[in-house]
Amino acid sequence: MSQGAAVTVERSGFDLTVDVTHQVPVAAAAAVSLTGHGGALYRPGLSDPLMARDAGEERSHAVRARFELDETGFDEVPKKYRRFYRRWGGDGDVLAPNEVLCPVCKVVIRSARELRPGDKVYCMPCMSRLVVIRAGNGRLEALVTY
Repeated sequence: MSQGAAVTVERSGFDLTVDVTHQVPVAAAAAVSLTGHGGALYRPGLSDPLMARDAGEERSHAVRARFELDETGFDEVPKKYRRFYRRWGGDGDVLAPNEVLCPVCKVVIRSARELRPGDKVYCMPCMSRLVVIRAGNGRLEALVTY
């Protein structure tokens, strides 16, 4: 391609424009913009939360353990969702890797997969949105976000 050449490809409602200049290194020279659906601009890596990594938090790419959830008799939510909640048994109660305690209503929220710090859960009995964190004692706890 010559200096300042542009390539435009149109496919299924998206326009892909690549501008290439030979005056700067190749990595910095390619500016890609993908537009579609009202002209929204998409630039991967700049503001994509899936591409961003928190420096203080290590994310493991290992497969999460799966759990079989049984009915626990928790009747404060619709029948469809009862297996995802159970009552807190007090200080002697131990949480599994797929469980976290709601700090608002003291109900244990259960997941079909292993919970990790940074996961978001919803407590239907008190309608709270929670983020899972690891406490100083190593136990998973939840912080209220809404």
